[in-house]
Amino acid sequence: MGDDEAARTRSGHLGIGLVILAVGIVWPILSRIGLGRLPGDIMYERGGTTFYFPLATCIIVSVILLSVLLWLFNR
Repeated sequence: MGDDEAARTRSGHLGIGLVILAVGIVWPILSRIGLGRLPGDIMYERGGTTFYFPLATCIIVSVILLSVLLWLFNR
């Protein structure tokens, strides 16, 4: 692994870490406005087990992120 490749790998990991940090900081704010409890989100509760899959939230977040990325790369 060359120095350039190692630097790119480190910067990629740093970028992923920063995105995860940003999502963790912003998520409580977004949950107050209802993101994470949309009608298309799946929640199954039985006994002491809860299964939650935010399907509609994932679709909305994906569309927003895709739009932002396309806008950034097409500038």
